[in-house]
Amino acid sequence: MNDRRRPSPRWSVLPRLRSRLESADPVLKILGLSTLIGTLGRGVFLTVTVLYFSFIVGLSAAEISIVVGASSATGIATSLIGGQLADRFSARRVLLGALAIESFGLVAYSFVGEFGMAVVVACIAFGSETAAHSARSAIIARGFEGPGRVTARAVLRTITNVGIAVGSAVGGLALLIGTAEAYRAILIGAGVVYFGAALLTLRLPASVDAPGTSGAPSSGPRDDAPIDGTSAAGAETDLGDAVDAARPSRWAHSPWRDPRYLLFAALSGVFAMQFGLLEVGVPLWVAHDTEAPKAIVSVLLILNTVIVIVFQVPLSRGTHELRRAGRVIGIAGVLMAGACFVYAAAAGVPPVWAIVILLAAGTAHAFAEVFSQAGTWGMSFELADPMKAGAYQGIIGTFYSVGATFAPLVVTATALNLGMPGWGILAAIFLLSAAGMTVIAIRAARAQERATAPVTGAA
Repeated sequence: MNDRRRPSPRWSVLPRLRSRLESADPVLKILGLSTLIGTLGRGVFLTVTVLYFSFIVGLSAAEISIVVGASSATGIATSLIGGQLADRFSARRVLLGALAIESFGLVAYSFVGEFGMAVVVACIAFGSETAAHSARSAIIARGFEGPGRVTARAVLRTITNVGIAVGSAVGGLALLIGTAEAYRAILIGAGVVYFGAALLTLRLPASVDAPGTSGAPSSGPRDDAPIDGTSAAGAETDLGDAVDAARPSRWAHSPWRDPRYLLFAALSGVFAMQFGLLEVGVPLWVAHDTEAPKAIVSVLLILNTVIVIVFQVPLSRGTHELRRAGRVIGIAGVLMAGACFVYAAAAGVPPVWAIVILLAAGTAHAFAEVFSQAGTWGMSFELADPMKAGAYQGIIGTFYSVGATFAPLVVTATALNLGMPGWGILAAIFLLSAAGMTVIAIRAARAQERATAPVTGAA
């Protein structure tokens, strides 16, 4: 680096992110801008929805839990459907349609007036979100290879946190005003912004679609190949034609016939309960079992966002290699287990100590999230059949939704009801699921090394 100024890493993250996008593959540019616009609306939604249901619609805490659970359960099916559709039809069109439906869902929230309608709208909005995620993951799997895939996911996750942070600040305006009109106006605005993110996907090239789908080229390199050589769509298209010609049935490359991948996806879904812990468990633990002020919940969310923004990209480097992916997931398991015990220690201590302890736990939790996401991204791509990218990524999304569905129940039954012993059970769940993924990664890496050893020797 010959820069005359040497900005600190913390404050140079956003300029570096912008520079990365400016020099990036066109696919990443389009996905990055679409993600930024969409997560601005998503941040607004996350900030106001629960309070809107509670104070404006008048739903009880139990009814809100049912709404969240029903929408998460819908996501189990739509993740799988979105991935399958991204393989059978144009992934670009699937992503466009899912984002457009989600924008409609966000606007529809402003018209919710009773419990039944809240369930329906939440299922439509969250179901389309998970379908869009599967389609987007399939696009990344086809548009990049090796380290390019993990880097793209890391960049998009960083952008997601920036967008949600800004959107949350905008959503805070509705909380300050506090009127029903303010809530509804901000939700409608979020939906309109989200539709803008959907329109941007029209600019994606046909090369990110599965071979043989409408608009996808059947062979040949991409015209928009990046200068760093990370694009894989053209190579996978050639391979796809050969595989399609020899394929005995549509089940030949089904992830349902891949027990290793199914086990990995299931374990990743278990570990994904960390998000439910942060969004549901920690706020309730702080409010009912510690002396810390409730405002610390907002601070913990901001802390988590900042850590992800600063560290997700650098700590994701190299996780396209299975051994490194397994190691970082193991680190995530240790950090997450430690965070559980530290959260538990915040009970029964004076407010100042409770704040300090919760901040320490939140820091460990945030780094566990960064490491676990980096490792699971690498494994989800490297263990998958590239010819069924959508189906495999849909499986990951499905098990993630299963984890999201059961996270509130598991966290409540363990940490919130049992206290320290419950936190210990939760820590063991995270530690064992991470250990399982680490073992899968190491064994897969060994299998790869054995498979390539004769070729290396001959060379």
